[in-house]
Amino acid sequence: MSDQHSRDRVLADAVLAGDRDAYRLLVESCTDVVLAACRRVLDDPDEAADVMQDAFVAGFRALPTWRGDGAFGAWVRRIALRLAFARLRSRKDLLTGEAAESALAATAADEGAEPEQLSLTREGHGELLTLIEALPEDYRRVIALRFSGELSIEEIARVTGAPEGTVKSRIHRALGMLRHQLRSESTR
Repeated sequence: MSDQHSRDRVLADAVLAGDRDAYRLLVESCTDVVLAACRRVLDDPDEAADVMQDAFVAGFRALPTWRGDGAFGAWVRRIALRLAFARLRSRKDLLTGEAAESALAATAADEGAEPEQLSLTREGHGELLTLIEALPEDYRRVIALRFSGELSIEEIARVTGAPEGTVKSRIHRALGMLRHQLRSESTR
């Protein structure tokens, strides 16, 4: 057990025993990490700060359920990521702008597309969003997390609770579905 992990456990036990100042120390130890995770997902500093605060409140309420088998900061970060993605879903703009272009670039790169082809493909941005919306939920979610949230495979696995191999497979299959749909659309 690391020193930070031991410190987190001692502070959490103090909070559970009624020491609310101990929770402030836990929060201070991981604020930067949690805020950075929220910003990566939301692209809006104010909204990210709001979600971070909500995550710390939720963490306080759920502290008795924290098993303590990992760092407190990592646990709250997962709570924050779930809240951030819930916020995105409520905005109904889970995959837009640069994220959609990243998905396009990944799809085109797999195909060995030339830059000119990629820019032509970007003109179909709205079409791509429609195709992404039509993906099954599990595939749509990993594509959004990967390209909108710019999360690593490991981070996506933590957020979704799926094994890393499953996440990789879903991303690969989702990109394959998008490539197939884009090819079908271009031959019409």
